[in-house]
Amino acid sequence: MDEEGSVLFEFVLVLKGDPRSIQRLPDTFADYVAGDERPHTLHLREDSCGYYRWIVDVIYDARGKMYLHIGWEKFARHHSLQAGFVLVFSYFGDRDMSVKVFDETCCRRNYHVDGRGGRRRVLFLRSEYRHGGLCLFSLERTNRNTLASWIIQFG
Repeated sequence: MDEEGSVLFEFVLVLKGDPRSIQRLPDTFADYVAGDERPHTLHLREDSCGYYRWIVDVIYDARGKMYLHIGWEKFARHHSLQAGFVLVFSYFGDRDMSVKVFDETCCRRNYHVDGRGGRRRVLFLRSEYRHGGLCLFSLERTNRNTLASWIIQFG
């Protein structure tokens, strides 16, 4: 959910191999953010959790290819990323990015922190509908029982 402002650039990354290893970002994105000075960090957040930012170092190889490096492993481990997951990155400018995580079945994963001891539970976004400043969506647990439904006004 885009709370930061307008999305300036989006891309999809399919995780192959070890998802905790460094990940190469698309050349088109690297060119887009290069501008006057290449960024050395990005601030990632999982899209359903707008308040927590993961600072991830960015490195470049000799050919100018851009990679997520230090900090990415913690982000990947915390979100239980696996090979075959699809990540949708949205760039808002000033190094700020959100990441939507889709598992190997192409279902979106949402991460929820339980207030009783900080346990993280994975929730699936079952449906989402936006129209005229309203967002109707429902979440379900992994057993596919509906957990909650909301109507939220945005904009």
